[in-house]
Amino acid sequence: MFVDTAKITVTAGAGGDGCVAFHREKYVASGGPSGGDGGHGGSVYLQASDQLSTLSDFRYKRKYHAENGMPGGPSRRSGKYGEDLIIRVPRGCLVKEAETGRLMADVSGDEPVLLARGGRGGWGNIHFATPTRQTPRFAKPGMAGEHWELQLELKLLADVGLLGFPNVGKSSFLSVVSQAKPIVGDYPFTTITPVLGVVSLEPGSSFVMADIPGLIEGASEGLGLGHAFLRHVERCRMLLHILDAAGSEGRDPIEDYETINRELARYLPELSGRPQIVAANKTDLATPEQLSRLRTYIEGKGCDYFEMCAPIAEGTAPVIQAAARMLAQLPPMKRFEPQIPPESDEPPNEGQRFAITESDGIYNIESEWLLRILRGCNMDDYESLQYFQRVLQSSGIIEALETEGIQEGDTVCVYDFVFEYVK
Repeated sequence: MFVDTAKITVTAGAGGDGCVAFHREKYVASGGPSGGDGGHGGSVYLQASDQLSTLSDFRYKRKYHAENGMPGGPSRRSGKYGEDLIIRVPRGCLVKEAETGRLMADVSGDEPVLLARGGRGGWGNIHFATPTRQTPRFAKPGMAGEHWELQLELKLLADVGLLGFPNVGKSSFLSVVSQAKPIVGDYPFTTITPVLGVVSLEPGSSFVMADIPGLIEGASEGLGLGHAFLRHVERCRMLLHILDAAGSEGRDPIEDYETINRELARYLPELSGRPQIVAANKTDLATPEQLSRLRTYIEGKGCDYFEMCAPIAEGTAPVIQAAARMLAQLPPMKRFEPQIPPESDEPPNEGQRFAITESDGIYNIESEWLLRILRGCNMDDYESLQYFQRVLQSSGIIEALETEGIQEGDTVCVYDFVFEYVK
């Protein structure tokens, strides 16, 4: 099954906690703090793989988590870093933030793309020793890793995109000019998924061609099969429009030409200006009058026009050669630039959010980051209490409590730590 969209969740590893420890050795008095730092958490990367062609693997596994960092140890031992997680995706995969639709990455190159950065490891108590605080009994906890809900969207990497109504001969053409083996049948919609083929001209010269499922009128609004795959045309450097010159399906090839280009413009106006070659197929069934009328009309539109009979490879070589000449003059394949996240109205320390609620003179403070700080403090130690108080002051929590109307003697609860407010 061809799957070109998927939704996944990625979480980078959390950093390990710093250690609270003291050096103990015979004949060494007052060895001092020796708690090591926690290891950084692993990050999450996306890596393009040519061995994958769809996103079907992500239908069964949707949650990805990198390894957490290990906590620090005594004797200044640092914790082990968490191992990075590399997720392999097809080349040409776009990564968007699921909630906002912001484009985060275009995985088209060979270099891994960083998606979620691992959390930093916490400092051990060796970092908090000062001449006046020689036995710190607290350490910093590790930071959480980044977490994203992502929408993956595959846009095939192809130089030439084949366009046309169902059953005009796109699959037959691709099968004779490349080694691709698309389904070929004498009925509409034989191609229900995009098919890629490599067209080789001479040693060291080739390009990629994509057979897009047949489009019909209204495709840009969701009709037919091709609408689901219009996104794969966006990267194509040029388009090869195949028409049924004989009108064997009861349609006028000129009307087909106009309809397809109209649907492309409705889907993405940029596509209407994409370089295009027109190939009239099924010439063995067409009359000279039909071919002359079609040639006059297409050339009047300023497009290169060719006639061919794809099943027997008659006239296909000039089409391929013309496509190669046009590609040589065109810029490289389109790459999508990541979008910079919009500036937030939150204050610079938006990562230090907190919520204060008051009930019967008791003020409750809730905050994930503050809980991590609390976990790394020894509240039976005076210096730890001083450190925790400075955190409350510098983060704006004390100021917020005063704005809420707290009075001296009121009770403040930070999870399971309860204290009395004193100015």
